[in-house]
Amino acid sequence: MLVHLHRDMKQHFFKYQGTGNDFIIIDLRESNTILNPECIRQLCNRHFGIGADGLMTLKNHKIYDFEMEYYNSDGLMATMCGNGARCLVAYAENQGIIHDSCRFIAADGVHFANINGNHINIRMNDVDHISFIENDYFLNTGNPHVVRFVDNLQVTDIITEGRRIRFDKQFQPEGTNADFAELRNDVLFVRTYEKGVEDETLSCGTGAVAAAICSHKSGRVAGKKIKISTPGGNLLVSFEKTGDRYHTIYLEGPAIFVFEGDFEIIKQSIVVSPKS
Repeated sequence: MLVHLHRDMKQHFFKYQGTGNDFIIIDLRESNTILNPECIRQLCNRHFGIGADGLMTLKNHKIYDFEMEYYNSDGLMATMCGNGARCLVAYAENQGIIHDSCRFIAADGVHFANINGNHINIRMNDVDHISFIENDYFLNTGNPHVVRFVDNLQVTDIITEGRRIRFDKQFQPEGTNADFAELRNDVLFVRTYEKGVEDETLSCGTGAVAAAICSHKSGRVAGKKIKISTPGGNLLVSFEKTGDRYHTIYLEGPAIFVFEGDFEIIKQSIVVSPKS
């Protein structure tokens, strides 16, 4: 249940980024406060708030090391965010909540992660169904994705084409993310239009996984460990395949602390006090 943050109440936050995909993290282990959608939108706004692609909360859990809740910058909850999860694992390790490895639960289920310095390797959910729609692939890697392979990624109009795919009636009412990929010299270059952000992001973890799996499904790559290059940095996706099912899927890459601070709501406006 969403609970309004009371006016004039201060809340601490942390900001992390994973290959340019940036997130606000709020630790709720000792609080039951959850921000309402409008507040999340304001916090994620890059002109009037902290600025982020999404917001995550970390909560205690009776069975697992912690619970993750993820919200897109539009204020709505999403099932999973690969880069966000890696950042939340990095935060948990930096806070001493976990060490070296962990198991946590998100809206799409349980995930396992390994920690090696700033590099976080997270296990994603299995993929057992991939649809071929015209020249595109459609699958769910924690979030729905359409993957399109192109000949020249640099000149592809990601915003126009991504928005058209995202709002295509065949994917409604949930909608879909749109990934555009090009294989060059054994590296898969990927750009993503993210629903909920409604723009191209510098990187998308579930999108990188989707593109990697589809590159194997389509026969473009034979190996099961694929280097991904996004506008925000490099990721590594590995997996196993049994029959039509892709499993033991891992997403690996950096997760970096950016800054921390406090915010409070004053007369429906958000005031942010960053700390170095």
